Amino acid sequence: MSTNWFILLTSYFVVWWTVLFMVLPWSVQRDDNPVIGHDRGAPKQHRIGQKFLQTSLLAAVIWGVLFILAHYGAWDKLMEWISDGQL
Repeated sequence: MSTNWFILLTSYFVVWWTVLFMVLPWSVQRDDNPVIGHDRGAPKQHRIGQKFLQTSLLAAVIWGVLFILAHYGAWDKLMEWISDGQL
């Protein structure tokens, strides 16, 4: 089996981007007294660096599971099982 690095990187990027939208609302606290001109829904501290790190770690785990499923053929069997109406 040859490894197509472009497919691996783009699939990781898609998983990472999807996980980012899941991680963004974690531990967000609104500012009860915002400065005039600031959005009332804006968080006190965005902690974007921490969220990028959390996203990268969680995306790596999810991508790793998907990679293992695909590498050992379990993904194909799962899709076959679903298409046969077994779900």
